[in-house]
Amino acid sequence: MSDHSHTEAHEEEHTGPIKNPKQLLMAVFFSFVIPIFMIIGLVHYVNSAGKPAAGAVNMEKSVAERIQKVGAVEIRDANREMKTGEEVFKAQCSTCHANGAAGAPKFGDKAAWAPRIKTGFDALWNSALKGKNAMGAQGGGDFADYEVARAVVYMANAGGAKFPEPAKPAPEAAK
Repeated sequence: MSDHSHTEAHEEEHTGPIKNPKQLLMAVFFSFVIPIFMIIGLVHYVNSAGKPAAGAVNMEKSVAERIQKVGAVEIRDANREMKTGEEVFKAQCSTCHANGAAGAPKFGDKAAWAPRIKTGFDALWNSALKGKNAMGAQGGGDFADYEVARAVVYMANAGGAKFPEPAKPAPEAAK
């Protein structure tokens, strides 16, 4: 009898806090999860410590950017001399149309311009103003619509078209 009670006391003396397999799985799981979260937290702490707070570097500039107006008005000289089609082509269109970038028809390539010329001047001008495929809209940009029309005529005529020079728009009456 004394032997039996001695072994039970000895076993109870050496058992740990884990009594069943569920407790073992939970202990293993948390022994991996808790260090990972600690490492993530330390990395975040170390990386964020060296960065200045938002707007702390140039306070005046950051405040001005946050409170700027939504829209802006740009006043152009209405009496400026209008650019020719060639000048607009060299300034704006030659980037893509000189070498055929992004599928643009090359300047002077009659085969590439022929199907486009068949659609007519208005369709070409509309495509130039609103954009088509990879070409961005030119309307409302650096050049007036009339100047864009002159560039369209210049490029199309170099590709075999016989479009007349567009008429200069009449100046708006003073109100």
